[in-house]
Amino acid sequence: MEGGERALATQTRESRSGRRRFLKTLGAGAATLLALEVLESTARPAEAAPAAPPAALPAERPQEDVLLRMQRDLQRALRKPAHLRRWAMVIDLRKCVGCSACTIACVAENKLPPGVVYRPVVDEEIGTYPHVTRRFLPRPCMQCDNPPCVPVCPVNATYKRADGIVAINYDQCIGCRYCIVACPYNARTFDAGEHYTDGTPGRSPVEEVPNFEYGKPWKREGDASPVGNARKCHFCLHRLEAGMLPECVTSCIGRATYFGDAEDPEALVSELMHRPNAVRLKEELGTKPRVYYLL
Repeated sequence: MEGGERALATQTRESRSGRRRFLKTLGAGAATLLALEVLESTARPAEAAPAAPPAALPAERPQEDVLLRMQRDLQRALRKPAHLRRWAMVIDLRKCVGCSACTIACVAENKLPPGVVYRPVVDEEIGTYPHVTRRFLPRPCMQCDNPPCVPVCPVNATYKRADGIVAINYDQCIGCRYCIVACPYNARTFDAGEHYTDGTPGRSPVEEVPNFEYGKPWKREGDASPVGNARKCHFCLHRLEAGMLPECVTSCIGRATYFGDAEDPEALVSELMHRPNAVRLKEELGTKPRVYYLL
């Protein structure tokens, strides 16, 4: 009887040991599969993620951050057909401190290479010594209603969207640069294919990441688009279509940049652009820019 009990105990221990080995092997295999999946996912080219539904905003309250009001304006505008909204931007020059946060945020958001800037800040000195001051002028694309860059394009790569944004078809652009010359605001630049780490032992991995513009990722390799194309600000179309404000708006530390639908009488930009101190650059040219400045 005792021999039988000892044999049963030995068999039980071996069975438990076998189960432990099996579970350990199974766990290792699962971990290996998970690691391979992670590596494969990181190796895949960047793809456009489906737009998530807009996040619920808190109830409106007095003295709330102006970004919340603009976010509500944006969500309301996106519920309308594209041809019934007209995006506009208002920049309060009294609040701009020249920090260039918008410029840097734009470069990071759109992964812009050397020589390509969508939103520079012009530093202007005003007055005569000793009564001198400085004024800072952020200068995105004006998204003109009568854009001089559109008719000069020989291949119709530059066009006006239904929502008012002037866009570029990178696949159609031949890099002739006629549009760059035609723009009276110097709002266009040329992608010459340069990298910040040119001349160094190796290319930075950050510069290998595709940027996302006009609904698709673009990897800058060789002479493939957007290399060799004209490039410009597009009010962060990829963010707008995902229900987010342009990066220059959210990154402004002084809340000097406002954005929204000019066709919405309840929108903040609609209110600001009709103030008596609102002006547009070079209005005498008849370009009808969609960017307004508050003096």
